Amino acid sequence: MPDDTRMRLRDIGFNPGVFETGSLNAITDVAGVQIGHSTIIEGDTIRTGATAILPHGGNLFQEKVPAALAVYNGFGKFVGATQIEELGEIETPIILTNTLATGRAIEAINRYTLAQPGNENVVSLNAVVGETNDSRLNDIRAGRPTVDEIAAALGNAGEGIVEEGAVGAGAGTVAFGMKGGIGTSSRIVSIAGERYTLGVIVQSNYGGNLLACGKPYESPQNLDKDGSIVIILATDAPLSSRNLKRLAARSFGGLARTGAALSNGSGDYALAFSTADSARRTPERRKALHAYPELSNDVISPLFEAAIEATEEAILNSLCMATPTQGFNASTGKATTVSAISIESLKKLLLS
Repeated sequence: MPDDTRMRLRDIGFNPGVFETGSLNAITDVAGVQIGHSTIIEGDTIRTGATAILPHGGNLFQEKVPAALAVYNGFGKFVGATQIEELGEIETPIILTNTLATGRAIEAINRYTLAQPGNENVVSLNAVVGETNDSRLNDIRAGRPTVDEIAAALGNAGEGIVEEGAVGAGAGTVAFGMKGGIGTSSRIVSIAGERYTLGVIVQSNYGGNLLACGKPYESPQNLDKDGSIVIILATDAPLSSRNLKRLAARSFGGLARTGAALSNGSGDYALAFSTADSARRTPERRKALHAYPELSNDVISPLFEAAIEATEEAILNSLCMATPTQGFNASTGKATTVSAISIESLKKLLLS
């Protein structure tokens, strides 16, 4: 059940950046993008889950979308990275989960994709999985989420409001020594007379000294510097994989704005994709010479700035919407509790 005492960053009074947000201020403001969560809370030790991101609701293997991955610090696992780098496209949904569940996430994606009508003859596909390590609150060695539990995130994916905080792949994550989780945000930009939407969703699980829109927040003592974050960016702007890689890299500007330590032990990954119909790699377009329209280098800077803003806000939303969580530290074998960021302290910080 959602905690009514939690609120998003803008509901507190912070308004990061200069660009307009979409109506939901979420990645699902990009038409067609679907998000699903599977949250696994069991007994005293299981606090984990999976989050599914679908660039569109059709058959992604048959209608691939251009995409690119940027890596700031590669202390982590990002399944499917080499084929994304080589071909500049994705052909399956994206799953976010915990470090030791990446193999099970691949199997869930395989089952989902192979079962879709039109894929009866498919014998190879490139599953895309991002991860962070939730072992500070979760018994990560217990084999959860299972393949079926991850598949549930794919099954319930939909458009509309995105649940944030300690849900899905963010159920057991920790950021800045406080409860992290899933957060999202969006921006609208005008380029050459057209309006385009950019949306971001994050799985926050990293350390540093927190800044809330440039204002230092007094984080818990002895907080971790290490940890990881996965950032997923979606846009309806027609971009090539080359410029999507540049867009993904800009999200790390938003990560830095939050006070991230960017340490040796941090895995910082950003994946960007375009949902533009004109950019889809349909079977017909893949069979012959085809020119894909794209925005030129000279006009895409507003999207870069929007990516910075939306990433910063998505991360802060993940903290603001997370709730205090009691769980199990797999490294020490002991029960542990991680507090949530104080909304009251943020309200005072806003006025300081």
